[in-house]
Amino acid sequence: MNKVKRSWGMVFLTFLSLGFGIGCISWAMFSLRAQSDYAADTASSFPAGYMAESVKTVLDTDTVLAAPEKNIYPVYPAGGDKIGSLTIPVLKQKFPILQGTGVKELKKGVGHFNQSVLPGEADNCVLSGHRETVFRYIGNLKIGDQLIVQTSAGKFTYEMNGARIVHADDKTVIVPTDHAVLTLTTCYPFNTPGYYPDRYIVSANLVASK
Repeated sequence: MNKVKRSWGMVFLTFLSLGFGIGCISWAMFSLRAQSDYAADTASSFPAGYMAESVKTVLDTDTVLAAPEKNIYPVYPAGGDKIGSLTIPVLKQKFPILQGTGVKELKKGVGHFNQSVLPGEADNCVLSGHRETVFRYIGNLKIGDQLIVQTSAGKFTYEMNGARIVHADDKTVIVPTDHAVLTLTTCYPFNTPGYYPDRYIVSANLVASK
């Protein structure tokens, strides 16, 4: 009788462990999917050439380039195309930039919001990434740190001039810019699995182009 009870106990524990494992995997997949869905939704709400109003920046006109020309790319990239790379020297990181912010694009690297200008062009270029992967450490960036974007149109160096945390539902914090800006967005907080009610935003001005 004791052997039968132990056998049933082992079966119960096995199924309990299996259920727990499946639950953890499902939650992780849901978390990644939710971040990707947010990125796609936000992209559709951003008019081209706008930036988050709640990102408070300090504009130094001596270090900001005159507004470059728009449409410096002869062919606009299709969804999923690799359009360049983002290098963050202070973090010793380099990631591919893909057109679009869907699940596939954000799984491979940094995603470019379709409705924002392309890197190096006048106005605001918006890039999104997962907080668990490519943008895991952007909270360590400080004002003055460089963000370097390399594309077919050239090499563009941006200098961080501000960061801000905004609520996930805040989609109205956008204002036009008269110079080239790079904006990085990711879910926030960084170290709370499955919980990200806010967004962390980094803003940088174009300071060199070649």
